[in-house]
Amino acid sequence: MAELTFREIGDRLVSAFGFTARPLAVYGSDTKPAGAVHLPAVNRCIAMSMFRMATEHGVDAVYMSGDEPEGCCMGGLTHMGFIATPEDIKYFVSTGRADIRGGAAEFLKADPGLVERSFAAEGTITPPGRYLIIRSCDTLDGKDPGVRSICCFGNAEEIRNLAALVHFDRDDPFTAVVVPWGPSCSTYISYPAGMASKAPQDTAFMGPQDPTQNYAFPPDMMALGIPAGMARRMVRNLDTSFVIRRPKVAFPDHEKIAERKKR
Repeated sequence: MAELTFREIGDRLVSAFGFTARPLAVYGSDTKPAGAVHLPAVNRCIAMSMFRMATEHGVDAVYMSGDEPEGCCMGGLTHMGFIATPEDIKYFVSTGRADIRGGAAEFLKADPGLVERSFAAEGTITPPGRYLIIRSCDTLDGKDPGVRSICCFGNAEEIRNLAALVHFDRDDPFTAVVVPWGPSCSTYISYPAGMASKAPQDTAFMGPQDPTQNYAFPPDMMALGIPAGMARRMVRNLDTSFVIRRPKVAFPDHEKIAERKKR
């Protein structure tokens, strides 16, 4: 049997889970991709750009590069491995410092040293090429361009079921799916794409858990960043799993359930 393309993988996941958002593929290239727009043309935030690509269907592919940092979030450039971590980030993410950004702080970590240690725990972050490319799976035809991971956006039920499918062929109940600390773009890209050297391999990453994104993302939206090899296995497992064999359990008719409860 011929190996599925990532367009086919994305199509199977959309069909099986009922996603209204398009799965996105992450890969790298040393040449600027044809037909892709510079990421900040969508939004300076990587995570927000991905959400808009997936849900608004207006842009099929974006790229970013250390050669073209203009307009991009500096944190995003850092977490994609294009620039070194700025010294002020550890203060901004934690308790702030009066002489940095006017004392502004996110209070996401207890102190600056903890931020440093958390970033160190990620290991070295290496971009997959001169250009990092995010492209909708439904526009990937033919030869695999070297997809490192995919990201799926969905409601809580869809992402819960997607996570359950990750566990379908795994005997370890604890590490197949994790909710990592870090910015949303790390959850969506650098962790599942294997760009962070100390991130666990063959693991899916659920999020976002970064509360600074809550202003922009719907409260019932979640995402799962999935390594490419894992995504292939998940699609191969679909037909023998609960998703296909017990669809009314995976996706019950909530309106009918609510009506029965009223009786």
